[in-house]
Amino acid sequence: MSVSMIAAVGKNNELGKNNNLIWHFHEDMLFFKQTTIGATVVMGRKTFESLPKALPKRRNIVISSNKEYAAQGAEVVNSVEKALELTENERVFIIGGASIYKAFLPYVKEIYLTEIEASCNDADTYFPTFDKSEYSREVLGTSCENEINFSFVKYTKK
Repeated sequence: MSVSMIAAVGKNNELGKNNNLIWHFHEDMLFFKQTTIGATVVMGRKTFESLPKALPKRRNIVISSNKEYAAQGAEVVNSVEKALELTENERVFIIGGASIYKAFLPYVKEIYLTEIEASCNDADTYFPTFDKSEYSREVLGTSCENEINFSFVKYTKK
């Protein structure tokens, strides 16, 4: 099993506000799609509900503490352990939200971050802090949209 995370973060690890992404960059959306296509994506209920539908060409798994919860186009599990058990031979991307990222951090081999050179003072959701010294850092590319620079960065556990 290969567990990775993918997210877009601001200068202060901002992820979102009001259950939405803060920044919407075309190049970042393409990077997300190209990186996760054909893999399994694991997310929390609120992240799933923020999407228009289950992500196509990917196995979608939603973690919810509500045992009655149903998600059209996705499988629902009630724990991190169950998600890991279901995906033991797959390429897995954790796609949010903050508590799901934090819960999976001990299992992650790679973290793909779009590092945005901007900040949002009223963000309400943040990517968890991780010890970057435990990872090698590789810049996969850079871009600029709406006069905001950002980099696609891959952190690989040493």
